[in-house]
Amino acid sequence: MAKRTLQLTLAIFKPDIISHPHVVHNVKHMMLNDDFLFVRSKRMHLTRSRVQDFYKEHEGRFFYNRLVSFMSSGPISTHILARENAIVHWRKLMGPTKVFRTMHDEPGSIRGRYGLTDTRNCTHGSDSDQTAAREIEFFFPEFNIKDWYSQYESQFLQRDRLFFDEQHDVHQYCEGNSGQQTQHQQL
Repeated sequence: MAKRTLQLTLAIFKPDIISHPHVVHNVKHMMLNDDFLFVRSKRMHLTRSRVQDFYKEHEGRFFYNRLVSFMSSGPISTHILARENAIVHWRKLMGPTKVFRTMHDEPGSIRGRYGLTDTRNCTHGSDSDQTAAREIEFFFPEFNIKDWYSQYESQFLQRDRLFFDEQHDVHQYCEGNSGQQTQHQQL
């Protein structure tokens, strides 16, 4: 198997920023400026039961009920992201979970700019390849990571042939040369 150049991770925009479209717009542009590629995106409203399933590893922790209530309180937006070292870069761009500290230590991060509390902290990101695979499967069961790497990663490496489709929050591949009629393909 060839060495992978891009790493996939999962990002979630939580209900606190989804309710503010201008913040979502700003966060997406922060991500694009940091060379993130949007592979897939979905907007949804999770039931309490689905949120409990997603955060099962935190069951019994002091913040669990508050987190479940918050994450089921409104729509969220989920994204499969790609870039070199995506997990590390996404977690750096998000900033630490503790919002008050983040506002002082990393004010330019997403949580430093827009976070309200440790629960209402704008975003979620996978912390390892294994977690990313599990979380991608949870939100995108139709997406096959192995197939993406074998069929589409090479197209995502051709950045000059990609454009960001803001309506669908995904990068599209453009076939053809510049100046010619192009055909767009969702990857």
